[in-house]
Amino acid sequence: MTPRTPSSSPSPDVSGLRDYAFDWALVDVETSGLVARRDRVLSIAVVTIGPDGEQTGEFSTLLNPGCDPGPVDVHGLTAERLLGAPDFEEVAGRIGALLQDRVLVAHNAQFDYDFLAHEFARARLYLPVSQRLCTLALNRQVDPPAEDMKLGTLAAHYGVPQTRAHDALDDTRVLAGILRATLREAARLDLPLPLVACPPRQDAQFAPQPPKTPCAYRNPGRAEAGGPLVQGMKIAITGETATSRAELVARSGAAGLNVMSSVSRHTSALVTNEAGSGSSKARRAAAEGVPVVDEHTFLQLLGDVRPGTPHRAAETKAAGTTSKVAATTAATAPTTAPAAAPTVTTPTPTAPAAPAIPSSPGTAVPAPRRPSPADAPPARPLAGRRVLVLGGTHPAAAAARTRIVELGGSAAVNLSRSVTDAVLLAGGEADRRIHRMPDLGLPVHDEHWLTAPGAAPDGTGTTPRATWPSVPDHPRTPLVLPRGGVVDLPAPQRTPAPLWHITAAWAPQDACEIDVVAFVLDEDEQVTFDEDFIFYGAPENPAGTVHLLTDGPAEQTVAVDLTALPPSSRKVAVAAVIDRERTFRDVGAVQVTAVPGTGAAPLARATLDAATTERTLLLAEFYRRGPVWRFRAVGQGYDHGLAGLARGYGVDIAD
Repeated sequence: MTPRTPSSSPSPDVSGLRDYAFDWALVDVETSGLVARRDRVLSIAVVTIGPDGEQTGEFSTLLNPGCDPGPVDVHGLTAERLLGAPDFEEVAGRIGALLQDRVLVAHNAQFDYDFLAHEFARARLYLPVSQRLCTLALNRQVDPPAEDMKLGTLAAHYGVPQTRAHDALDDTRVLAGILRATLREAARLDLPLPLVACPPRQDAQFAPQPPKTPCAYRNPGRAEAGGPLVQGMKIAITGETATSRAELVARSGAAGLNVMSSVSRHTSALVTNEAGSGSSKARRAAAEGVPVVDEHTFLQLLGDVRPGTPHRAAETKAAGTTSKVAATTAATAPTTAPAAAPTVTTPTPTAPAAPAIPSSPGTAVPAPRRPSPADAPPARPLAGRRVLVLGGTHPAAAAARTRIVELGGSAAVNLSRSVTDAVLLAGGEADRRIHRMPDLGLPVHDEHWLTAPGAAPDGTGTTPRATWPSVPDHPRTPLVLPRGGVVDLPAPQRTPAPLWHITAAWAPQDACEIDVVAFVLDEDEQVTFDEDFIFYGAPENPAGTVHLLTDGPAEQTVAVDLTALPPSSRKVAVAAVIDRERTFRDVGAVQVTAVPGTGAAPLARATLDAATTERTLLLAEFYRRGPVWRFRAVGQGYDHGLAGLARGYGVDIAD
């Protein structure tokens, strides 16, 4: 994409934006790979900017990582170029001085922050960063009319000159221009900055952990008294043992057993010499009726472990048609379909009588023949429009957002550049965003607009005639899914395949915090091992295939490398959990988006706000259907906390 001329570059002066005035340290790193705990920084650039937007400092250097530089075709940094460059330890002090007492800023900031945290930890130094700001997350909130949210695309949109992509220093200078322009847009929209607190990180948290090998067999269930062990059984161990714990784990794994670090209702047996010890595992085993065997008996059983049932590999044949849009998407698909339209289904959701794990979604309806223009659904009145609901009780606002989707529109949860209309319900006049509407040129409608949007007299004084307003041009119009809607993910068009992201966003909250979590599940809807439960305290599974990204206090993302998941992993379920005694009625709508890669245009979006008394909300999931991965907007809530949901998936956690 060709950048505009430097003369059109945004003015650096942001002194009038007092709520956005910070000392900034803009950072970009080029790395040997994508996993911070394993890969290394090859080059780094830091540009410092004062509260007035003026640059105050600049530093950049190549680094010798002492390892293979990785994808040279991306960053151009060969081993020969890096030879003779300083080690990170040699420049860590200078970098730390630039970061001290400033807000770290980067595009996809958690990536850069995590790499810096690991490099500082390897150097046995403190990373002096207490807050960070992600310009990708900030632009997702602003939502400018650009093709995507990649650095080069935003540079062209904001008129920031870019000369050398993937050069750390040039990328950081470009980032400075994007930051200034985005802060102005955020001020126009009265958006709070998505600042993320960065508590001190200790060296122990960064000790490299080798990926665990998933058990190749399905869990056959409980061990029978006097019976043999079967491959795939989930085994937990507690208390002192004569054989070292490491040897027990290794021998169990070699025999095809799955050693877990906690006990749940899915545990096949607990190995302990002290059944009455009162340990948490022993207490849980007694409560769940899990069989208990002593170490001597277990070692004998290890000598004759019976064959188990292997996990199913992904099928090689497609299940049904995967290139046509199902007829059930008429109410939600955009008027202009993508070139290769994904399969979408919109099953009618039903709430279970008890808090149980939701059943698998319905199967896509294959088209019996190639659709013709006559088969196309009629245009929906609000197709292509993004509507923000202000005010109203929770049921009234939820009903209004449901009606927006029924009319083909997309329900917004926050004010952004992509919002085309606002609907004012009772009490909406007190919403601070209402005062922004005239400056932004956004029409504000009353609740009757959703009955007949744009209704106007037809000239006869009888039946009103609907006159639909034009839709502003926006290059990114994702599929709008209702609760329960499903869409096939397109096959990757490049190597390596992009990470898929499920991003959850909500209106900023003052009285509570929301955490997003993820579970990697097998065909029995169970985690293969405890570390496949991903949450704030453990934001990445051992294989590095699923990663939790904290993008701000009102947005979190789960990134998944679907192509690297083992055959035993059939689903990645993503949920949101609210702390304290608040419920999702207090939070309101949660927006869920599926995005193919960092900064890419979204594939699908859903707004979920049916929850009332629930404290846990199952948001969405990626799951396999034959050789195809699918995205499903779930929206199933539970009154219990996270512990109840986790136990259903085979993870025992403290409440």
